[in-house]
Amino acid sequence: MGRKDPRIEAYIAKAAPFAQPILKHLRKIVHTGCPEVEETLKWSMPHFDYKGIMCGMAAFKQHCSFGFWREAALALEGKGEDAEGMGQFGRITAISDLPPEKVLIGYVRKAAELNDARVKQPKQPLKPRKKAAPVEAPAYLTDALKRNSRAQKTWGALSPSHRREYVAWLTEAKHEETRERRLETTLEWLAEGKPRNWKYSTRPQ
Repeated sequence: MGRKDPRIEAYIAKAAPFAQPILKHLRKIVHTGCPEVEETLKWSMPHFDYKGIMCGMAAFKQHCSFGFWREAALALEGKGEDAEGMGQFGRITAISDLPPEKVLIGYVRKAAELNDARVKQPKQPLKPRKKAAPVEAPAYLTDALKRNSRAQKTWGALSPSHRREYVAWLTEAKHEETRERRLETTLEWLAEGKPRNWKYSTRPQ
């Protein structure tokens, strides 16, 4: 047999009047579909575990939500990422917003079967990293580099992030004199093969 958690009853009792019958209905559905389910609170919301997380529900000020952990494997009919709100059934404001009871029980049973089979949650494809914009060196720096071959060689070998450090240091100077001093130092360090923050590097320069 499953296990009920008194904290879930307290959660339902504190929910808005419209939400209480919805939460009670969902709770009954889950226990009917999976008698061995165990109730718990995760992220301050009611969840139902069966050999791992299976599904969860929540109540908000104007709607409720209900969702399965393995939504992709369940292939819910017409539901999923396009549904509004948390979970796969959109913003639930009444029991009539949910699929028929038999359909929901079927989803619960399928979710339990997936947990029995230890089906892993499909991994979301990694988003390709955006390429960093090329570093635009100010004209006074590029002109100075042309007159210093050693500094220019180091500049060409620097990573974009190290180039940005030098460019930012130079362009942040508020006075012409400060910029000239920094430019002189930049050329000196580049000629020695050093990045802008070489003093803080753990690698020997």
